Amino acid sequence: MHSQVELNFVLEGSMTYWFDGRVLTLSAGRLALFWGMIPHQVTQCEPGTRFVVLYVPMAVFLELPTLSELRAAIFRGAVIEALDIKPYDKDIFMRWREDLLQNDSPLEQIVKDELTARVRRLDREGWVDLRDSSPRLSGAAHLGHDHDRALRVEKMAQFIGEHALESIVAEDVARAADLHPNYAMSLFKRAVGLTIKQSITRHRLDTAQSMLISTDLPVATIAFDCGFGSLSSFYTAFEQRFHQSPAAFRQSYDRITKAA
Repeated sequence: MHSQVELNFVLEGSMTYWFDGRVLTLSAGRLALFWGMIPHQVTQCEPGTRFVVLYVPMAVFLELPTLSELRAAIFRGAVIEALDIKPYDKDIFMRWREDLLQNDSPLEQIVKDELTARVRRLDREGWVDLRDSSPRLSGAAHLGHDHDRALRVEKMAQFIGEHALESIVAEDVARAADLHPNYAMSLFKRAVGLTIKQSITRHRLDTAQSMLISTDLPVATIAFDCGFGSLSSFYTAFEQRFHQSPAAFRQSYDRITKAA
């Protein structure tokens, strides 16, 4: 078990998983993804099998509100398989692997952007849950508690997405999932890779960034509209996330737009 979303693309051969009491097999040219918090293990590989595994922070998927059905399925423990595989997918996955091994932060961001686009395309072009065609093994215990935790994390993430611009704190998020605050904060951090407070701040900053681009509102108005209690806290958080002040970000975007 781990907190990331795992993407597996089989280059050659085939691989077999034990996945929460089911046996699933992926053959060459197939792409599957699932949430690592669901117990899983590779149990067998055909001789000569080669595959690429990418571990994507759940926070990346929480930034994709248009993929609500896909995201919800992942939280429920689905094993998502892409229905439409592109001829260039094999080369792309190999390129991503090579890029990530460079330990180059700007290059990692490019991979993140490209991978995000690939997941969006997967959602648009169709997917299936492989569990539907893989019956549960006889005598296998269904880990319902793990699925319950996943659904509670989804409730917390949804609450943050809907109320981040309001005056909410971790206790409010925990209450939305009927959890004790301490347990909720621990569960959320393990699953998503961010604390509840960090997730709230990220939603606020993303909204503020879009408002700086799309409106002429004063920076102070944007800060308070996005849920920050003071201008200084907004500046500190914005500079930590984007490495420049809100005003400098707006000016740099304006220069790029005018140049274009």
